[in-house]
Amino acid sequence: MTEASVTESRDMNASAARIFSIVSDPAQHPAIDGTGMLRSADANQVMTKVGDVFYMSMTHWDMGDYVMENHVVEFDHDRRIAWEPVAQTSEDPRWVARGPGPREPRSWGWELEDLGDERTRVTAFFEGSRLSENLRRFIEDGEFWRPAMVTSLDNLERLATQASDERPLPQTAPKFVELFEAG
Repeated sequence: MTEASVTESRDMNASAARIFSIVSDPAQHPAIDGTGMLRSADANQVMTKVGDVFYMSMTHWDMGDYVMENHVVEFDHDRRIAWEPVAQTSEDPRWVARGPGPREPRSWGWELEDLGDERTRVTAFFEGSRLSENLRRFIEDGEFWRPAMVTSLDNLERLATQASDERPLPQTAPKFVELFEAG
């Protein structure tokens, strides 16, 4: 079986500190998200260390609305941040029947490399090697997420390089637009 990890990188004209301030603030994640699945996060949940927990209201094209509890598992200020999501609540009985707690461990995150002169190499990553074989097959060992990761980098770059009074609308990867329209 192949490794269920996917990364996408881009060099951006913004400092690592500026970018990290965005990716470490869950309230900013819906504006970054390229899947169209993230709806909102409670304000004032900025990640500051391993062990922090933040909650994200989400929607799925097939199973409706739910809340993810996200546990910060890596934190290196201005360099790297990662979290493991756990489905917390859902309106759909298919999710409710599974009960609370982690079932399909995976992590999402960002790695930043300072390139100097207010430039940063930004890498979005998904790591799913501990997922069940069925879920790994469904998400194509993580490749399912790649178009959304590219779009997330687009969204993040717009946020990181905008004037402070601007708020660009996030884009959603076409693959995910199609899933929501079909759902």
